[in-house]
Amino acid sequence: MKILITGAYGQLGNEIKVLSEKYSAWEFIFTDVDSLDITNKNAVADFFQKTKPDFIVNCAAYTAVDRAETEVETATKINATAPGILANAASEISAKIIHISTDYVFSGEAFLPLSEEEPVKPTGIYGKTKLEGEKNCIKENPESVIIRTSWLYSAFGNNFVKTMLRLGKERDALKVVFDQIGTPTYAGDLAAAILSIIEIAETEPVNFVSGIYHYSNEGVASWFDFSKAVFEISGLNCKVSPVLSKEFPTPAKRPSYSVLNKSKIRNTFALEIPYWKDSLEVCMNKIEK
Repeated sequence: MKILITGAYGQLGNEIKVLSEKYSAWEFIFTDVDSLDITNKNAVADFFQKTKPDFIVNCAAYTAVDRAETEVETATKINATAPGILANAASEISAKIIHISTDYVFSGEAFLPLSEEEPVKPTGIYGKTKLEGEKNCIKENPESVIIRTSWLYSAFGNNFVKTMLRLGKERDALKVVFDQIGTPTYAGDLAAAILSIIEIAETEPVNFVSGIYHYSNEGVASWFDFSKAVFEISGLNCKVSPVLSKEFPTPAKRPSYSVLNKSKIRNTFALEIPYWKDSLEVCMNKIEK
């Protein structure tokens, strides 16, 4: 098995790189913007023809949610156009593709965990371009697997956990919004799930079922709850006060509710999904080391 990873410098790409050491029988090709321009159709086609991967995992994305409101062209190229290019090139060499998407494809107005069949209605450029990327991926390669995730964090890169740890050391008190509800997702768990799905495709190809799936850790939290957990685990003595989102206006609207229903991915691929607080502790131990 030869597996090509795009967005290798990101949180998820780095977590896959760590876990790849356990899969000595597989060959991994890690790429990012400096080695493969995924927005260039000819470059992608040439790269795929030369390397002949069996699997492509597209972790690359434009994730600057607020900046996307003004950098529409860049967000569109990376989030919407590139997935179609990758899916098309994968189809040409009979490779399978797993594309990572987001909870931002929903309006955020739900009040029950969101299944894959829920109507999509993104409110900002980031969500709109990611939804377009899903559609382009499926259009160019109907055998695609799309995995929507939420509130991703890791020992790698910049994320909410690292920001809270930094601010907790700098300040005695913080205000964090409590009216945005979702589930924190440890990128290491998502990486493990992706590699499990690829393993199924290798050993039991009939059980590799294409389609859209949701993956986050189990449980529910607000950003306020998330920050409180970070400080409790770290032992930082920083007081956190809950505030409404309107006290921190942003160019792009955040979903008020984006808890994902994981039943489909859990049942289809027999995955065990950890509770978010347990995984947060695992990640924070890695950050400390």
